[in-house]
Amino acid sequence: MVRTIFYGTPAFATPTLQALLVSEHKVVAVVTQPDRPRGRGRQLTYSPVKQCALEAGVPVLQPERAELRSSAFTTLLRSLNAELSVVAAYGRILPDSLLEAPRLGTINVHASLLPKYRGAAPIHRAIIAGEQETGITIIRLVSEMDAGPMLAMTRCEISRDQTSSDVQAILAKLGAKLLLETVNSLAGGVAKETDQQHSEATFAPPLTREDGHIDWNASAIDIHNLIRGLHPWPHAATMHHDTRYLLHLTNVVTHRDSSNVPGTIIEAHADQLIVSTGSEQALALLKIQQEGRKALETRAFLSGQQRWQVGTQLTNLGL
Repeated sequence: MVRTIFYGTPAFATPTLQALLVSEHKVVAVVTQPDRPRGRGRQLTYSPVKQCALEAGVPVLQPERAELRSSAFTTLLRSLNAELSVVAAYGRILPDSLLEAPRLGTINVHASLLPKYRGAAPIHRAIIAGEQETGITIIRLVSEMDAGPMLAMTRCEISRDQTSSDVQAILAKLGAKLLLETVNSLAGGVAKETDQQHSEATFAPPLTREDGHIDWNASAIDIHNLIRGLHPWPHAATMHHDTRYLLHLTNVVTHRDSSNVPGTIIEAHADQLIVSTGSEQALALLKIQQEGRKALETRAFLSGQQRWQVGTQLTNLGL
């Protein structure tokens, strides 16, 4: 049995926490980010990891960013006599004092095939880049971001139409399984570490709303990848008649009129809403959301949008 401290915040981390909770190992505390106001009512909301921990009766710690570096917090964690710390999408950089506190150190469930896509948004950036494969890498955390030695890796394909939320759900389950196998290897003293090829590292910085600015001069596949990579947040966006629209789901299609000026609506009826791009292929919009309203599938959207007509043009937002 390994006494473990778990660091995590979003839904991606809960399968890993749940796997540890039902294993032979003991989770002595869960560290998650402080409750944040969410939704239109701005109500304080528990993170998915906190909810999971409370249901399991595990003590929850929620330090603010500055507290993580305090000697008092380090002393508190050392008093738990944990042998290992596990991090899965905690959302904060841990100081060396916390990384080194347990006897077996600190390991991390990272959602990419390292050294590619180090950073905060590896799933989204991989999809935006058109990658056809991703995976989970379990690494030992060190001071440099996501640069520690690798203990285990597993791979999975990314299909052409999967969104970030689709891939995240798959990787969350794969990560839980691989993490438990790694903890068992560490407990048995048989874990092997492999250094990363640092010269091959690429980076996946946090997402911003500006990442969603669509350039209709880009190819249909590049725009499609951007849209699915930014789902469910912050979404790719375009402008039409001075109104901002979020594009949730699309499909790359071949169309006889795709040689129009990029961004031109070339079909708009029933379930068909097709826009020309900077390539020979066009983009079918399957789910659209006028900002401030709910997202609608094409037929429902067009029934309430008289200005989305053939020949009108969508414009590049922020470009």
